[in-house]
Amino acid sequence: MRPSGRQISEMRPISIETGITKHAEGSCLIKVGDTHVLCTATIEDRAPPFLKNTGLGWVTAEYGMLPRATNTRNRREAASGKQSGRTQEIQRLIGRSLRAGVDRVALGERQITVDCDVLQADGGTRCASITGGWVALRLAVNKLLSSGIISTDPIVDHVAAVSCGIYGGQAVLDLDYLEDSEAGTDGNFVLTGRGNLIEVQMSAEGATFSRGEMSTLLDLAESGISRLVEAQKAVL
Repeated sequence: MRPSGRQISEMRPISIETGITKHAEGSCLIKVGDTHVLCTATIEDRAPPFLKNTGLGWVTAEYGMLPRATNTRNRREAASGKQSGRTQEIQRLIGRSLRAGVDRVALGERQITVDCDVLQADGGTRCASITGGWVALRLAVNKLLSSGIISTDPIVDHVAAVSCGIYGGQAVLDLDYLEDSEAGTDGNFVLTGRGNLIEVQMSAEGATFSRGEMSTLLDLAESGISRLVEAQKAVL
C-alpha cells in the first residue's frame, strides 16, 4: 500500500495556472500534489556570447527552493555565496530538457531563461519544474509569434517529466517525498509529447533493479507523461 493510498499507476492531482506574475513573458504555477513550483520565462533579445553570429537561440533554466519549501528551513544559497551541486545539476537538467523541444534556428539569436522556484516540496520538484517550465516557455514564445518578432514556431513538441520508482517491492508512478525517501529504485523520466525519450535518470537507492523492472517503470512513465501533456494542453 502506498502511503497516500494511491494505486501504483495513479498520479497525484495536477493543476497548472497561467499568468501568475505581471512582468514575465510567460508564467505558471504548477501543483503536483503538495509540490508547488512557480515557473517564469524571460526573453532576452541576444544570445549568449558563445552563440554570437551563429543564428541559433538558447533556452536555459535556473532552479531554486524557498527556505520553507520543506518541513525545516533551508538556508538561502545566496547567503552561502554559491549554489549546491544538487541545484546546479537540476537546473542543467531543466535546461537540457526544454531545449530538446525547441528549434533553435527558428528561435533566432535570443535567449529565453526559465526560472523555477519551488514554493513547497513533496517530491518530484525537478519533474514539476520541467513540466511547468515548458508551459512558461510556450507562453513566452507565443508572445514572440503574436508580436511578429518571429514567424516560425520554434516549439517542436511538448516536454514533460515524471518520477517512477520501486517502493515496497512494487513499481509505482509519481513518487511523493515519503516514497522517494524510501524507494529501492528511483527514476526521473523526461519525454516529449510524442513519447520520445529526452533523458532518464535512474539509480538503485537501496537495491539493484532488473531490466524488466526498468521496462515497467518506463511504461508507467509514458502513461504519466501523457496525463501531464493533457494538462499542459488544457491550460493552453
